[in-house]
Amino acid sequence: MSEPTPTFRTALEALEAIVRELEETDIDLDRALQLFEDGVRHLKIARELLQQSELTVKRVLEESDGTLKATDLSV
Repeated sequence: MSEPTPTFRTALEALEAIVRELEETDIDLDRALQLFEDGVRHLKIARELLQQSELTVKRVLEESDGTLKATDLSV
């Protein structure tokens, strides 16, 4: 059975939990390194999902003549 596909929200929530644990607790080096690795994995997932969303927005904004209406998106 495979893991469910992560969402941008779940990736960010996981990152926030990792940061809280790193900041609020006295943890040993092994645990800190594991949290760091997990954080990098969640960051990569979030970045990929954000890029996919940006591509979707660009496709939706594409004009009927095939030109792309470039619009800056404030996050």
